[in-house]
Amino acid sequence: MSKKIRSLILGAGGQIGPLLASALAEKNGYENVILSDIRQIASEDFPFVLLDVCDRKALEFVIKSYNIQEVYHLAAILSARGEKDPLGTWNVNMSGLLNVLDVCKELKVDKVFYPSSIAAFGMNLDLSKVGQHANLTPTTVYGISKSSGELWANYYYLKYGLDVRSLRYPGLISYQTPPGGGTTDYAVEIFHEAKNKGFYTCFLEKDRTLPMMYMEDAIAATVSLMEAPADLIRVRTSYNLSAFSFNPDDLASEIKKYIPNFKIDYAPDFRNEIAKGWPQYIDDSEAREDWNWQERIDFSSMVKIMIENI
Repeated sequence: MSKKIRSLILGAGGQIGPLLASALAEKNGYENVILSDIRQIASEDFPFVLLDVCDRKALEFVIKSYNIQEVYHLAAILSARGEKDPLGTWNVNMSGLLNVLDVCKELKVDKVFYPSSIAAFGMNLDLSKVGQHANLTPTTVYGISKSSGELWANYYYLKYGLDVRSLRYPGLISYQTPPGGGTTDYAVEIFHEAKNKGFYTCFLEKDRTLPMMYMEDAIAATVSLMEAPADLIRVRTSYNLSAFSFNPDDLASEIKKYIPNFKIDYAPDFRNEIAKGWPQYIDDSEAREDWNWQERIDFSSMVKIMIENI
């Protein structure tokens, strides 16, 4: 029988946390997955603790108290919401990360997962296909914090040997959790509006193509990365990750196969300006080669799942 790993999920109340918790519990048991967030969340099946990642002493206490072996640091303010309070976003995203890295180094935590994002890219790129080692010149405070975080993750690995692993998530789509204030969240909102109202006003231009992924695949990729032998992890900043790309017009056309009378119009706002600096397609070949990443859900399958479950 394999040894059970005790994990702490920071920011567990967000879009990724609940599904990641369930995936980890399947492997290690619910009692070995500790959820935390700055606000109380429903967690009848899991141990839960109120925790602000900017409070270093509290973070240290929780990791010690629960004998944590792996930390999943999901706590962050996302792109669209972050632009409304740049300095506050920087403080939460960077102070929280540095607390996590330093406490995990001091307490000799086995592994740390840090989610990066396509927001880490930006200017001076051929956005038609962005490679693993592309220039990072983000244009949002969220993107700046993510690109900086990648460098800190790499630094703690090189300087202290802390086993930090990271993925650059594309837009994530799920029916189980609500949108969390991101620029790609239109791709979740649109299903709710299509089912409930038959109409959606999109805040991106109709041809604004972005890389996306069904949440189940993002969780599988995260677990796979964390389970991979350390000698296979060649990228210690953050791995590119992708499944498919589409624009709002593509998505609306696919939805109309199930809801023929669905209508969409467009009112691009500041989120469209953010998306202009993000890749259209991602080259994630290094993740596929290093630890055998492979998506399971394609674009058409994702739409069918969302329509059936919203």
